[in-house]
Amino acid sequence: MPTLEAGSSLTPTLASHRQRGFTLIELLVVIAIIAMGTAGVAFAMRDSADTQLEREGQRLAAMLESARAQSRSTGVPVNWKGTETGFKFTGLSGGNREDRWQSENVTVDAQATLNLGPEPMIAPQAVILSLKDQPDKTVRVMSDGLRPFAVVPFEPIVNPR
Repeated sequence: MPTLEAGSSLTPTLASHRQRGFTLIELLVVIAIIAMGTAGVAFAMRDSADTQLEREGQRLAAMLESARAQSRSTGVPVNWKGTETGFKFTGLSGGNREDRWQSENVTVDAQATLNLGPEPMIAPQAVILSLKDQPDKTVRVMSDGLRPFAVVPFEPIVNPR
C-alpha cells in the first residue's frame, strides 16, 4: 500500500484548481448590496431643520385642535396668541398647557392670534412658523374653519409682473 508524505494529497489535480479568492460575480453582488443599503440610508435621512419645524407644526396643530374641542365642549371662547418666546392660550380652564416651543430655534409672529371657538365653524385661520437662524424655512399651520388644523408647506405668493 502506498503511503503519502506529510502535506501531499491523493489527487494533485484537485489541489491545483482550488479557488484563491472571490469570483467576479460574488464581488458584484456584495457591491450591489452595499449600494442599495447606502441609497436607503440617504433617502431615509431628511434635513434636520425641516424635520424639526414639521414636528413643531404638528405639535401646535394638535394643541390647537385640543383647545378648540375644549372650547366647543365648555362654550367658553379660547384664543391662541404668539409671543416672543412661544405662545399663550387664553380662555382655557384648568390643566397645565405648555407655552414654549420644544426647540429654542422656532419662532412665530408675536402678533399672530387665532380664535378657536366655541362656535363649531370658525373663520379660516393660519399661523406661520419659521426658524430663527434659517428664516427661509417655514411651515404654515392652518384650518379652513371646518377641517382640523394641519401643517401645510408655506410658499410665499409672488406677484407676477
